[in-house]
Amino acid sequence: MVLCEAITGQPLAVMDSIAITALRTAAATAVAAKYLARTNSRTALICGCGGQGPAQLRALVRVRSPERIYAYDQDAEKAQVFAAALGAETGLPITTVPDLPRAVAESDIVITCTTARSYFVTREMVRPGTFVAGVGADNENKQELDPALLAASKLVTDLTEQCAVIGDLHHALAAGAMSRSGVHAELGEIVAGLKPARTTEEETIVFDSSGTALQDVAAAAAVYSRAVERGERTAFPFNA
Repeated sequence: MVLCEAITGQPLAVMDSIAITALRTAAATAVAAKYLARTNSRTALICGCGGQGPAQLRALVRVRSPERIYAYDQDAEKAQVFAAALGAETGLPITTVPDLPRAVAESDIVITCTTARSYFVTREMVRPGTFVAGVGADNENKQELDPALLAASKLVTDLTEQCAVIGDLHHALAAGAMSRSGVHAELGEIVAGLKPARTTEEETIVFDSSGTALQDVAAAAAVYSRAVERGERTAFPFNA
């Protein structure tokens, strides 16, 4: 990723786009959790313990205070590595779970960040009041959440038009489980106070996060500013 000065176009920094995308994706989930998850959420489940999982947990604990974390991955060893590393880092008890339905049912917050191509979190697994963030569906071939779950929940998107093409919403629409009018709001509308966030403790709320380039720019600008403040940037001979 190349970050440029807005007026002159002069390059300011070259950054690892994978790292920036992980940060902004996790930050979007955290903002959604801040507004949409119950304030007394005590248990969180991270589904997918690859590159995105650690960023999701680090961001979540900035806005909510879970007392117990579950970690699930099809690769049990990967889940164990995640639990050990993030448990030591956060000081939170992290337990690997082989029984996904039970873990979902016991969690107040469920975050899915996988490369799944068919849904694995069903409507029946999710208890009332749960906040579910579907992060992995960033193209039309990926899917994590049951269309029936989206249809039965208060659905918030990052960008509705985009989610309708590549997100879990895309699959719900294709299955005929719901229409676009069933989307409650975009996250920006919630943050701006234009649409209500959580209104009852029993509402099940789903956040469909497909990822936006504008968030990448915002995250890159924040990282660049922090690096300049700390004197940590590496100089490149752009003017050579």
